Amino acid sequence: MTNSINIALLQIMPTGGIEQNMEKGVRCCKEASARGADIALFPEMWSSGYTIPHDAEKLDGLAVPAGGEFVTRFATLAKELEMAIGITFLEKSNDGPKNSICLFDRFGRLVYKYSKVHICDFGQPDDESVLCAGDDFPVAALDTAKGDITVGSMICYDREFPESARILMLHGAELLLVPNACPMEINRLSQLRGRAYEDMLAIATCNYPAPHPDCNGHSTLFDGVAYLRELPGSRDMCVLEADGAEGVFLARLDIAMLREYRKREAQNPRNRRPELYGILARR
Repeated sequence: MTNSINIALLQIMPTGGIEQNMEKGVRCCKEASARGADIALFPEMWSSGYTIPHDAEKLDGLAVPAGGEFVTRFATLAKELEMAIGITFLEKSNDGPKNSICLFDRFGRLVYKYSKVHICDFGQPDDESVLCAGDDFPVAALDTAKGDITVGSMICYDREFPESARILMLHGAELLLVPNACPMEINRLSQLRGRAYEDMLAIATCNYPAPHPDCNGHSTLFDGVAYLRELPGSRDMCVLEADGAEGVFLARLDIAMLREYRKREAQNPRNRRPELYGILARR
């Protein structure tokens, strides 16, 4: 692999309909590709603009299957642009509607489908309590033109649970692609920084811009490298923090630096004491 890859964070506003969102998503992916992106990432549940009706009929009408036109359009586009695409959608499935992402590589092949494990069930009329939760954290090698990188995903609220990133790290993830739909204020940004620091992995998060309801932009890339030999102290792992505006934001991830750092700091995962962590798996 060459030293770095470019990740496009599509911090964009939905247009009010599935077809229109698909068309706008295609345009933004083409812009990202023209600017040299290797991966393009959408905000959470792009197909519906993170709209979650609690009326069963309306919810079903907004959901799209993973093998349907909306999702497969981005598989075709990934092949056309020779760029990986992480497309997010309200998924129609036999189990019930899910909050999902499909990652397609530059050949249009499905790398993984991930459904949000930690559902936002807050007892509110517009929360995710009508959705079904995922039950796995898949990790896979993503073939880019610059070489393979091992990737996985969290979705928004998953970040609140350190177990999510830790499991992905233990499965070998180097980069987490994180679709988001909430205000990215100092504490949530600190969560992402903490997950990147403690698990020594890069975390790319794509949020909706303001004035999308309850969102404020501030998409980020944390590269997971806290220390460099040539620096006397720690370094800022934040490669990019977007502002609140709509746009396609490009962030460069130095993979060679991350891998060298992970080798150098290998004592961190080695010094874990999993025999003492049993309580984490209890209800």
